[in-house]
Amino acid sequence: MAEYRTAPEDTPNMPSGVPYIVGNELAERFSYYGMRTILVVFMTQHLRDASGSLATMTPEEAKTAFHTFGATAYFMPLIGALLADVWLGKYRTIMSISLFYCLGHLALALDETRLGLFSGLALIAIGSGGIKPCVSAHVGDQFGPRNQGLLERVFGWFYFSINFGSFFSHLLTPWLLVHYGSSVAFGIPGVLMFIATIVFWLGRHHFAHIPPAGNGFLHELTSKNGRALVLRLFGLVLFISVFWSLYEQNSSAWVLQAERMDRTFLGITWLAPQITAINPILVLLFIPLNSYVIYPAVTKLFPLPSLRKISIGFVFAVGAYLVSAFIEMRLDAGERLNIGWQVFAYVLLTYAEVLIYGTGLEFFYSQAPNRMKSFVMSLFLLAISLGNAITALVNLFIQGADGTSRLSGPAYYLFFAALMAVTTIGFVLYASRYREQRHVQGSPEPGAVNA
Repeated sequence: MAEYRTAPEDTPNMPSGVPYIVGNELAERFSYYGMRTILVVFMTQHLRDASGSLATMTPEEAKTAFHTFGATAYFMPLIGALLADVWLGKYRTIMSISLFYCLGHLALALDETRLGLFSGLALIAIGSGGIKPCVSAHVGDQFGPRNQGLLERVFGWFYFSINFGSFFSHLLTPWLLVHYGSSVAFGIPGVLMFIATIVFWLGRHHFAHIPPAGNGFLHELTSKNGRALVLRLFGLVLFISVFWSLYEQNSSAWVLQAERMDRTFLGITWLAPQITAINPILVLLFIPLNSYVIYPAVTKLFPLPSLRKISIGFVFAVGAYLVSAFIEMRLDAGERLNIGWQVFAYVLLTYAEVLIYGTGLEFFYSQAPNRMKSFVMSLFLLAISLGNAITALVNLFIQGADGTSRLSGPAYYLFFAALMAVTTIGFVLYASRYREQRHVQGSPEPGAVNA
């Protein structure tokens, strides 16, 4: 570590290491979302047994497996964060755990059986989850007191890179699965993950390598202020997890719904998993629209602190699932509804995502004491794990012994819409009493202020 800088650059400008982190995130997210986009279709249409014969899952089994993987992948940030904050530091943690990530893609590419599927997903969960809080905290660590005003902008770029990579992978990997099979469709994301690791390594001399806190982390965590902070943030996590329970189904339940729809849109007949590409492209549109048009206009009428943006996002999520329930009702009547209706649902769900995830990234980082950055970012990601767990448990519970579902059709979507509506009310009450703190590397620890 001695050959690396251990503090942010003393500059009012953008840190020189940021492009390497953003480039790494772009390639890594292409890798992750490319694999994730085709998982449910692979499990329900392409999965084989040891003899090479088809041995596919039912839709409910596939949704349970998909969301169990999601829950695991977003639980692992807690482990990665502890490695980074206590022992290895963020850079060394990211580099070492990325190897598991690459091996997971290799397992998926080489073995079409359940052994290859589950071993590959386990390795990817370790790799993806382990590095995720470290990367987002690492980009924040590049900023000091003189350029902390750029922090919100760079988290916007960070979020932009996630969706830029995601957009192309959503379009490409379903096409690769149909035309070249699962080995190529899973193999290409693996190559991108290897490239992501190389890009990150190339930036090593440009980064500020904040040393691990060691016992200082434990002292911070177990202090009165540390415990109070974690409890306050965990309350937010519980509410936000319900949103992720809804959102993550755009790659499971919504894909299965799209299979039943007329997918001719804009003169093109789309594969069902490709419809998910509308999400990242909408994010790329909504980020600048919010920053330069909507937020400035709304703040002239009333303030938009972070938690208020998140609560508004919850309302949009409710609307998205009401649209999905309407779609399911029409499909159950025998009507082959056009996919444009699902695109409308994506517009609502994606705007909710921008308000919640885009806002939450910067909010949770700024709330974290300097010794606990990765750990607090892992709490933010834990909401996604809990959300996937909620969905997996619901789908496990509703499976009948004969393979049918106890909660099918419009009722399935209305259940989640109602759950989100109740959560929204609870979140507004909780947020009204939340006290906000901001911590930036190189700055003195501030006191609490009203949110």
